[in-house]
Amino acid sequence: MSAFKPLVFSGVQPTGNLHLGNYLGAIRKFVALQDSYDCIYCVVDMHSITAQLVHADLAEQTRSITAAYLAAGIDPKKHIVFNQSRVPQHAELAWIFNCVARIGWMNRMTQFKDKAGKDRENASLGLLAYPSLMAADILVYRATHVPVGDDQKQHLELTRDIAQKFNNDFSDRIAELGLEVEMEVGEEKVNGFFPLTEPLIEGPATRVMSLRDGSKKMSKSDPSDLSRINLTDDADAISKKIRKAKTDPAPLPSELEGLEGRPEAENLVGIYAALSDKTRQEVISEFGGQQFSVFKPALADLAVEKLAPIASEMRRILDDKAFIDGVLRDGGERAGALAQKTMKSVHEIVGLLND
Repeated sequence: MSAFKPLVFSGVQPTGNLHLGNYLGAIRKFVALQDSYDCIYCVVDMHSITAQLVHADLAEQTRSITAAYLAAGIDPKKHIVFNQSRVPQHAELAWIFNCVARIGWMNRMTQFKDKAGKDRENASLGLLAYPSLMAADILVYRATHVPVGDDQKQHLELTRDIAQKFNNDFSDRIAELGLEVEMEVGEEKVNGFFPLTEPLIEGPATRVMSLRDGSKKMSKSDPSDLSRINLTDDADAISKKIRKAKTDPAPLPSELEGLEGRPEAENLVGIYAALSDKTRQEVISEFGGQQFSVFKPALADLAVEKLAPIASEMRRILDDKAFIDGVLRDGGERAGALAQKTMKSVHEIVGLLND
C-alpha cells in the first residue's frame, strides 16, 4: 500500500502591508522548509474577503505578498507559489467539506467567536465556514505538513477532523476504488484517502508584539505605523522605529524570569533572538544588566542587516508586475494540475458524475 509523500502547504492573506511579525512568524519558516520538503505556498485571496468583502486594492495586495515570498528567498521554480482564486478546486472541495463538517465544530472555533463578536447572527456564512475552506486548501493537495502558529492550531485540528470523518464516511468506497493510503496515527496504522495533516510547530519568538504596546500583537491594522516594522521599510525607518519602541526604565535582566511583567522588554529580546537565531537566554546572557540605550542600537543594526536587503528586493520585484503575474500564473497552472487529480478521485469517492 502506498504512503503519502511529504508535502508542505501554507498561505498568507493579502490584507495590508506585511510586517516583521509576518516574516518571523511565517515567511522565514516557509523559506527554511524548502530545504527539507516540497512546498506549496499560496496567497489566500479568497480567505481575505471573509474579513473584508470589498477590497479596492486586492490585486495589488496579492502581488505584495507574492513579492515578499520571493524577496525572502522562496524559489517559485523548485516549489509552487500561486494565489488561491486561480485554482477553483479549492472552493469545490470546500463545499464538499461543508457537507462533511458539523455546525457544532464551526461554532467552537475561537477565531470565529473573536471576529464575529457579540453580533454573531450578523456574521457572514463565509466567516463561519472559513476553516472548511482552509481544510480544502491543505487537503486538495493532500499536504502532509503545515507550519502553524498558536492562532491556527485549532483550525489544523479541524482539518484533521474533517479528513478523518471523510475517510471514515467513505471508507468502503475508498477501499473499493483502491485509493487507500496507509498512515500512522499515534501508535496505530490507519487507512484513508486524505492524510491527517501534521503541524510543523514554529520556534520561539514567532509571536511578535507591537513596538508601542507589548501586550498587543504587531498588526497591519494598528493606526500607528511606529507600532510595526513593515517589510517594505528602508534602513532609516527600521532604525527609527526600534529607537522609538516603548520600553521601561529598568536595565535588561540577567535571567529570563526577570522579563516577567515587562512585555516590551520581552518583545524586543524575542525579536533579537529570532533575528540572530539565538535563544532568549543567550540574548539575556549577552545584554543582561545593560540599559536599553545600549540594547536598542544593537537590535537596530541587526534588524537592518537582516531586513533591509529583503525590503530592497521586495520593492524591486513590486516594480515588475508582469513578472509577479507570471509567477502566479505558472504556479496556478502547476497547483491546478495537482488539485484536479485530487478532485477526480473525490468525485469518484463521493459519487459525483463528472467524467
